[in-house]
Amino acid sequence: MGITAMFHVFSNLSKIYFFHKQIDKNIIVKLGLPAIVFVLLGAILSKYIPTLYLEIALCFVLTFVALFLLIYAEKGLELNDRNLIASGIFSGFFAGIIGSGGAIRGLALTSLQLDKSILISTSAFIDLGVDLSRTIVYFFNGFMNKDSLLILPGLIVIAIIGTYLGKRLLVHLSQPNFRKLVLVIIICTSILQILKLFSLV
Repeated sequence: MGITAMFHVFSNLSKIYFFHKQIDKNIIVKLGLPAIVFVLLGAILSKYIPTLYLEIALCFVLTFVALFLLIYAEKGLELNDRNLIASGIFSGFFAGIIGSGGAIRGLALTSLQLDKSILISTSAFIDLGVDLSRTIVYFFNGFMNKDSLLILPGLIVIAIIGTYLGKRLLVHLSQPNFRKLVLVIIICTSILQILKLFSLV
């Protein structure tokens, strides 16, 4: 979990650099602050709670919700304080305890039907706070070691190149197609993760 959190930190820094003009401060405050608070709680509990079955259940939920939103494209969450705060709490907690909060947050922001550039930039800014918080806790929980630091330069390069290519491709995607792409990615990654986790049961 530690090395994954580190990669996410550099990936989010790259996204903020390339998309900083589209950051929505209102969403950052109302979704981001609860996420950062609850990621600390989840990361602390990750040392004491077995998370395998919890992660399997979460992946099933993500798959079915993403499928529903893909089939019923007109459905979505209302952009209000309650939904933003709830999304922050759940995504932050699961990001800390099993490292899957980004998918929940991505699904929540997609269901709010945000503009693609606003979604990417705002999510990256929130993710940065979340991932920095859990990286620190994971370090003290013993999930990271000195060997992990040796691959930091490679992670930085991959994060920058990936974000740059993503921004170039983004201009060719319409808003509806971008939304569909995000949902399909969530579905595919969740199914792959379910298969991986079942092999550990």
